[in-house]
Amino acid sequence: MWHGRFKKDMAADVLDFTQSLDIDWRMAECDIKGSLAHVKMLGATGLLKADEAEKIALGLEKVLEEVKAGKFIPSKNLEDVHMNIEARLTEIEPLGAKLHTARSRNDQVATTTRLYLRERLKILRGGLKNLLQVLISNAEKHLNIIIPGYTHMQQAQPISMGHYWLAWFEAFYRDLERLDFALKSLNESPLGAGALAGSTLPIDREMTSKLLDFDCPTRNSLDTVANRDYMTDYHYFASVFMIHVSRLCNDLITWNTQEFAFIILPDEFCTGSSMMPQKKNPDVLEISRGKTGQVIGHLIDLLINLKGLPMTYNRDLQEDKRGLWASLDTVESVVKILTSLLENVEVDEKLALAGLEKGYSLATDIAEYLVLKGVPFREAHLKVGKLTGWCIENKLSFNDLSLEQWREHIPEADEDILKILSPRESVNRRNTYGGTGFSQVKIQIQNAKRQL
Repeated sequence: MWHGRFKKDMAADVLDFTQSLDIDWRMAECDIKGSLAHVKMLGATGLLKADEAEKIALGLEKVLEEVKAGKFIPSKNLEDVHMNIEARLTEIEPLGAKLHTARSRNDQVATTTRLYLRERLKILRGGLKNLLQVLISNAEKHLNIIIPGYTHMQQAQPISMGHYWLAWFEAFYRDLERLDFALKSLNESPLGAGALAGSTLPIDREMTSKLLDFDCPTRNSLDTVANRDYMTDYHYFASVFMIHVSRLCNDLITWNTQEFAFIILPDEFCTGSSMMPQKKNPDVLEISRGKTGQVIGHLIDLLINLKGLPMTYNRDLQEDKRGLWASLDTVESVVKILTSLLENVEVDEKLALAGLEKGYSLATDIAEYLVLKGVPFREAHLKVGKLTGWCIENKLSFNDLSLEQWREHIPEADEDILKILSPRESVNRRNTYGGTGFSQVKIQIQNAKRQL
């Protein structure tokens, strides 16, 4: 395409090194979509005669049919998806040589990439909404099941399992909002920015923007061909999403161990051991957790690529899509498999409660009981802390204590203290907004449904 300037053909090893077909051929349909809008605009502005524009458009449609049917085998000698399509178009219709009027590969690449990424993110958004729906369903199904809540991996307070699932609904819903922001940030049309400075020809950027369903054309031609912020917006969403996935997986892996055992993973999402017959390994959760570093790495890769680049386009940016595709493929697969797994997770309520009985997770309830009796919280905290230490030394739980023993350690205790020594009652009484109380969780479920 640039032989007018050069006396020698590109060396074969240079062609191998610089070609990008391995990363951009997947965008072939979107590239043709952008070209169809471009040629329609060229016809409308008079830069092409009406019959010329129509013939080129028909040629592009034939190329599109070949791509969809898998009959179009691209050549790396033509370097990338864009030149392969233009070359094939010109074979079908010689007028295809006019297609690139008022367009550079710089704005063409930017347009094609945004069109393709938009399609993928919309699909991903649907998958994320399915995941959120499963979390709501689990919250309803497990609303009345009580499990230990943890801080520092130590039992803290009893909570509703439904409340736990809704915690992840909140986290993943924020991810959905970040994904929506990424979709919004990419939805401006680069077409018409040219190589970097626009065009001397009377193009209509508003027209191509509308034809391609963008919100508006980009506002600065220099920024247009240099900008990869919309990619970083996606990568940031993907990284935070995968961090949330990793933390959720870690919980479920831990709670599925023999030591906890109150989470039951579906057999079809686990594997066994080649040596130990008894094993049921949470491989799907572990692999999902393990993929997190890759996705974060793709964000860092792009940021480092961008950090020293001068305005405007530099060939370094060809590498922006390698990590992008890898990240998209990973995140899509994780969303799909995690949604299916969570849909089939079970909770063993008896074992969860048994675990609570071993600890002192009602200590805060007792301190708050004393607050209602007029005891300053710090004093109440001290008294309950000392009682807990005494119980540990004597290998007793709170439920083992008689009323006389309660009064011996906490003189303010009355018979009604015995009524609060229940994990279920503890959960039920936590009715502050956003709390784990059953009535609050029901409200949160309804709110989540409305949000979704």
